[in-house]
Amino acid sequence: MHAVDTVIQQRLGSDVPLVGQVAHYIVGAGGKRVRPALLLLMCAALGCADPRRHTLAAVVEFIHTATLLHDDVVDESTLRRGRDTANQVFGNAASVLVGDFLYSRAFQMMVDCGDMRIMRVLADATNVIAEGEVLQLMNMHDAHLDEAAYLRVIRAKTAKLFEASTRIAALLADADADTEAVCAEYGQALGAAFQIVDDVLDYEGDAAELGKNLGDDLREGKVTLPIICTLRRCHADEAALIRQAIETGGSQQLSEILRIVRASGGLDEARAWAAREAERAIAAARALPTGGAPERERHQKALVQLAAQLLTRRA
Repeated sequence: MHAVDTVIQQRLGSDVPLVGQVAHYIVGAGGKRVRPALLLLMCAALGCADPRRHTLAAVVEFIHTATLLHDDVVDESTLRRGRDTANQVFGNAASVLVGDFLYSRAFQMMVDCGDMRIMRVLADATNVIAEGEVLQLMNMHDAHLDEAAYLRVIRAKTAKLFEASTRIAALLADADADTEAVCAEYGQALGAAFQIVDDVLDYEGDAAELGKNLGDDLREGKVTLPIICTLRRCHADEAALIRQAIETGGSQQLSEILRIVRASGGLDEARAWAAREAERAIAAARALPTGGAPERERHQKALVQLAAQLLTRRA
């Protein structure tokens, strides 16, 4: 990861001062770096030490960061990772345009790696992510959204980049088609579990730990799995209150809605969905070939542990 951070710092440079300023602000905010770490872990689990893995891990992080810049503008977010969003500090225009810079820089770096298969995976993933964002926008303020529509969004918007990260590791390792499919399955399942837990934390987490405001999804009119589960479980008058908040994007009743969501069992049901996705990821990790190599087995176990610990994260 130190090598990846070095690549990130080297490739953030621009002759336009504001580009570097905004890019360093958002990338320097830290974050979990889950996607690049996932790519490196999967490479190690496959016994791959291709030096391009650090560049491609940075590419994945750039694509993710670009989506964050654009998301915060679309959602009118004010807080991320415990500090003001880039759009709050630099304005919407700068955030959108620097997000474009990060996308284009990521594509320059992909070309440098010189592998058409990898370029195709990342290009397709970027396109699917954009479609997922548009789909989520279309679903805003729809109080009748169901699980199928929700899962379609998160598999495009979040899980696709996880899947691309682990698939790239298989391509770097020159793995066979079956192993590539297992790697992709792990990433997709882990990404879905990650997003579901993230959506649960928006209703039960701690704002200081999360580094963002609780109830942001409700304010933005986003219907996530905890709300879908709650609407199926709560009383009719409580459901009417929640639907009104979704349709108007209001937060006046936020404390009461948080109480309903927490009391209904909706959070437990959503966590059970996340657990099923995590189990799917664990099964995929255990299906990876190790060839009896202790180092590969150690990283395979780390992939299993990552999926298991995901369910208990608080931020």
